[in-house]
Amino acid sequence: MLLQIDWNPSPILFKLGPVAIRYYSLMFVIAFMLGLYLMKKIFINEKISLEKLDSLFIYSVISILIGARLGHFLFYDPQFLIEKPLEVLLPFRFSPKFEFTGFAGLASHGAAIGVIIAMYLFSKKVLKKPMLFILDRIVVPVAIGAMFVRLGNLMNSEIIGKPTNSDFGFVFKKLGEDFPRHPAQLYEAISYLVIFIILWFTYWKTDKKQKSGYIFGLFFVLLWTARFLVEFFKEKQVEGGENWILGLNTGQMLSLPLILVGLYFMFRKTKAQI
Repeated sequence: MLLQIDWNPSPILFKLGPVAIRYYSLMFVIAFMLGLYLMKKIFINEKISLEKLDSLFIYSVISILIGARLGHFLFYDPQFLIEKPLEVLLPFRFSPKFEFTGFAGLASHGAAIGVIIAMYLFSKKVLKKPMLFILDRIVVPVAIGAMFVRLGNLMNSEIIGKPTNSDFGFVFKKLGEDFPRHPAQLYEAISYLVIFIILWFTYWKTDKKQKSGYIFGLFFVLLWTARFLVEFFKEKQVEGGENWILGLNTGQMLSLPLILVGLYFMFRKTKAQI
């Protein structure tokens, strides 16, 4: 029984009138603030004007939220996107009654696409450097930010793992269960912490940042490999829509091409700049 944890925290930190401040939202705020702090250190090291940091923050926040939100519905619930497009982009719903929901339902694959598009625009309009220059650097704080997002999922008792069929695991009382499951959110969060440490060391202690695209590629290989492996311990996110070739689910199928993209940027011989 010492290996079993009864997990039943309230997802709400406190309320301000009708608006509930959730742990999930707090984790996002911490992720963005910590990311801003880490990018400031990188900008100082690269002798880049800190005035451009404000623009980077805005580009990042908007692209991550919109990309992750659209990605969730495109990959996992396209019918909802067609039927209620306004509720996809707004932090509240209209039916069956008006309710503030926050941005529940975010996909990391969509966030990745959104950030890449945003960094292309940022590099051209603001930074005036090659796109891979900023991608090699922004992935460092993104890794630790992803850890906080998964901790938020854990507080919400969502994206749960499969039953362990043993005495080990988390019992998600909020779901009305009495058996332990794999804490898949925690597995993923720990993986992202390790990835952040590797990327931080690579940037500050090696010369790999001189090879355009290497750190970005390393991030893709590590992150999406971790995601691919942890998916084996997760329950299906879309019932009936998660069975692909060899029994892989949607998250794994989306991760595979991104791992290949990462390997390309790590081992390509040319130094072509985007």
